[in-house]
Amino acid sequence: PRLRIAADELPSLVEVDGRPLRLREHMHLLQHKPAGVVTSRKDPRHATAWELLEGAPLHGELRAVGRLDLDAAGLLLWTSEGPRIHALTHPRRAVAREYQVALAGRFAEAEIPRDDAGAIALTLGDGFCPRIRALERLAPAATHPALAQPEGTELLARIVVLDGVHHEVKRIFAALGTPVLSLLRTAHAGLRLPEELAAGEWRELDDLPRESAGAPSR
Repeated sequence: PRLRIAADELPSLVEVDGRPLRLREHMHLLQHKPAGVVTSRKDPRHATAWELLEGAPLHGELRAVGRLDLDAAGLLLWTSEGPRIHALTHPRRAVAREYQVALAGRFAEAEIPRDDAGAIALTLGDGFCPRIRALERLAPAATHPALAQPEGTELLARIVVLDGVHHEVKRIFAALGTPVLSLLRTAHAGLRLPEELAAGEWRELDDLPRESAGAPSR
């Protein structure tokens, strides 16, 4: 009981009464959030993504790294280490988030506004200018198997953004003239959604990225 264990020695596997126990200072995990659950820990009307993590180590201390809408699915990171949430979500960090979407209409790539350097320069209705690192049509064979393609899907697309503001992806495609029918986050901060990870399942991570993966070069 009095054994001192330095933080850099964790996680560490020990045995208690013949049962293996992993000691850890923090817990990080990757979840495949299904559509129909909210990111919040508690909600009076909807099931939560946090409830699906029941049984995970340090479950009561886990906080979501960013959010996904009720009808959105895909990669959702969780951690018990509060400062890491800010590091991976604040717009100033320019952390890349990648999404695949099914669209109800089409958009002309040639008509997407760009600046003199060729970067996408789209302005939304409220004056916000999202930092879009990539935006392209997606062939059906190139989609993640978890991307839902509802009836009425006209086009599939991939987009990478660096801000992560509320409803950003949906607002971008609305500005291009096409509603989003389904949305799947496939990557965040360089971590990708495993194709074999079923909706609602989670996987423990040894750590979370510490660099601002996806930050634009300067």
